[in-house]
Amino acid sequence: MTGVSLRDVVKNYGDVPAVRNLDLELPSGQFTVLVGPSGCGKTTTLRMVAGLESVTSGKVLIGERDVTELEPKHRDVSMVFQNYALYPHLTVRENIAFPILARGGDRASAMARVDEVAASLGVGALLERKPRALSGGQQQRVAIGRAIVRQPQVFLFDEPLSNLDAKLRVEMRTEILRLQRSLGTTAVYVTHDQEEAMTLSDVMVVMQDGVIAQMGTPASIYERPQSAFVAAFVGSPKMNLIEGDVVDGVFRAPSGLLVGTPGVRPGGVTLGIRPEDVLLGSRADGWEQARVEIVELLGPRAIVSLEAGGVGLTAVVEASELASVTEGSLVPFSVRARALHLFDAGTGQRLA
Repeated sequence: MTGVSLRDVVKNYGDVPAVRNLDLELPSGQFTVLVGPSGCGKTTTLRMVAGLESVTSGKVLIGERDVTELEPKHRDVSMVFQNYALYPHLTVRENIAFPILARGGDRASAMARVDEVAASLGVGALLERKPRALSGGQQQRVAIGRAIVRQPQVFLFDEPLSNLDAKLRVEMRTEILRLQRSLGTTAVYVTHDQEEAMTLSDVMVVMQDGVIAQMGTPASIYERPQSAFVAAFVGSPKMNLIEGDVVDGVFRAPSGLLVGTPGVRPGGVTLGIRPEDVLLGSRADGWEQARVEIVELLGPRAIVSLEAGGVGLTAVVEASELASVTEGSLVPFSVRARALHLFDAGTGQRLA
């Protein structure tokens, strides 16, 4: 198994920096997801690993091999694109076999390998069809089959599920992860969907403006975001963020909301609260009643939009607890013990 390293990598488009001094170690045999909003540099980073974008400065290594100046065909990586990129004039069998045959591989062994890969992806009955006769999900399975057929050192995925409907995205997400686990090949996956990143990744890399905002396991990033940007980006519904000041160990919002924050130095602070840590129907010092504005029922749970003293809050509530939570009603609320996140109002960085 082979890892990927990016060492002080810079990518500029003219005078515009896309990736800035990026140092990144992608673990061997693990599923790493690069996630962030549009324009954060995640796809550019993936394309530099693939060799589809040149590096302005720095080095890209696959294993111990410096591939910075190598063409894509010499890097021993396979890439799955957002638009599938299948050859329309070739059958499914020919599309999957293409990477082997294009390198002069033996046709008989290539076809045997295609049968094996197609069976694992559930497209064995479609081998003689052309891409136009396939559904979106089937086309994506063929694109993945073409990527894995020659057993590369690294799999690269560039938002491969964004063209699929919600049900197919969940199914293909599971399929991609199952394949990566069974093959043990290093995988690097790009998405703007933080939920997709959370469910797929062994290692999650959150990018912002061409740099790494935070890297770690999905659980560690969710539980302890290192900046207000990461806190707002990771999590659905997103974290409640309230601006205010700490004075004498108490957080004071302009609306009049008061929350004890002992040990926090005075100054401007952003208070963060996950929606699932907002507890309706209970009361604690500093927390006022909230008016219920909107209730969005999502089967076993509901997302509740609240207004408390001029501050908008979002809560996640079990559906069984909604009897007293109706639109327009007033409900007492508090926050789960030790569930507050504090960020510097100027830098956005987490406070100890």
